[in-house]
Amino acid sequence: MSTNQKTIQNEISLSGVGLHTGKKVTMTFKPAPINNGYAFVRVDLEGKPIIQAQACNVVNTQRGTNLEKNGVQINTCEHVLAAAYALGIDNLNIEIDSPEPPIMDGSSKFFVEALEKALIEEQDAAREEYIVKEIISYKDAETGSEIILMPADEYQVTAIVDFGTKVLGTQNAAINSLSDFKDEIAAARTFSFLHEIEMLIDNDLIKGGDLNNAIVYVDKEISEETTEKLKKVFNRKEISVTPNGILDNLTLHWTNEAARHKLLDVIGDLALVGTRIRGKIIANKPGHKVNTAFAKKLSKIIKTEKRNKVPYFDLNETPLMDIHKIMDILPHRPPFLLIDRILELTDKSVVGMKNVTMNEGFFVGHFPEAPVMPGVLQVEAMAQCGGVLVLSTVPDPENYLTYFMKMDNVKFKQKVLPGDTLIFSCELITPIRRGICHMQAYAYANNKLVAEAQLMAQIAKKQ
Repeated sequence: MSTNQKTIQNEISLSGVGLHTGKKVTMTFKPAPINNGYAFVRVDLEGKPIIQAQACNVVNTQRGTNLEKNGVQINTCEHVLAAAYALGIDNLNIEIDSPEPPIMDGSSKFFVEALEKALIEEQDAAREEYIVKEIISYKDAETGSEIILMPADEYQVTAIVDFGTKVLGTQNAAINSLSDFKDEIAAARTFSFLHEIEMLIDNDLIKGGDLNNAIVYVDKEISEETTEKLKKVFNRKEISVTPNGILDNLTLHWTNEAARHKLLDVIGDLALVGTRIRGKIIANKPGHKVNTAFAKKLSKIIKTEKRNKVPYFDLNETPLMDIHKIMDILPHRPPFLLIDRILELTDKSVVGMKNVTMNEGFFVGHFPEAPVMPGVLQVEAMAQCGGVLVLSTVPDPENYLTYFMKMDNVKFKQKVLPGDTLIFSCELITPIRRGICHMQAYAYANNKLVAEAQLMAQIAKKQ
């Protein structure tokens, strides 16, 4: 399996109606650059605003998963996102001239077919994947719905539904690989209960609904009044109920089609995490509310772990720069030279190291009987690491000094004690210009993040 990101080669359009608006919609899938993710573009609005398909943009889950950014909305996005995610597409722009994608037949089938026709291609960038190492869960206390994510060799999903009705009892569906999505899940259509349909009709919704894009389970006696409403909404002369308790004019693709569609929704909603997942999801009584709440929780966990990820280096290997080479570049000297080795150096980043010993002069007074490395010196050490990065861009670093200009978002997470080995990781936020270096810096010890800061410094020639 490829570990590179993917997009589509060609743009392709679909047209239909929105389930709730009943308005004609044209949606166009377009290729997107690396690290773009999924983004909806409202081409019907001035400025063509973009709404990223991210969990943080979920505003409500009534009748679908609804996104909003700067007052611009995209409704019921889950079927489209499920198709893109299941096909392994990482970057996709979705232009749309309405707040709601076309409902098509209520499944992801037509979206899958369109994306495959557009031809999926690899991009020249590695794909990020979140490998699940321990169980992560979320439970909605009100409904009892629960999502559990556990370690597995690949992305797997099991959905269990139980609505407590005779017409639709307990069902479950599962896939052990996303390669099964097209044949086993994509064509599973959305469904609703008769009492919900009545409520939607009374509130002038599901204007784009008909009996070909939604399975309607009849969970109550149909009155004459309701029958007439349904005839009018679905433009039918007659309405009847099949022996399996479903409104007529539709044959189930599978006896557990409802569970399969709920599984489809889980994949679409969790695509909002924005990262490929290697793990097994068990969704008990899933719904958009619990799905997206879990997506938000998982997004935060991934973001935190990414920020706190400790770079690993074999400290027994010969360093890129030892203390002598560092002193050829930096003007600092003991006792104020606070890095011992440079382990990695590129045009955009640097990784350095310091062994903290009890012989450090600052431990004499900070603090007697409880030695702790001062936070300001941790920041200084990170800055010196960055100094190596910026001074390596000039041919005569021995003729330059580095000066602090600014520090922002400085945070100290853990104490640094004698015996700790500090690893510093610094990466440019913006390119170096006129000798100014603006970087994000992290310090780690004992496999934990101990400090972080955004630093800005400038190099200047010695007078």
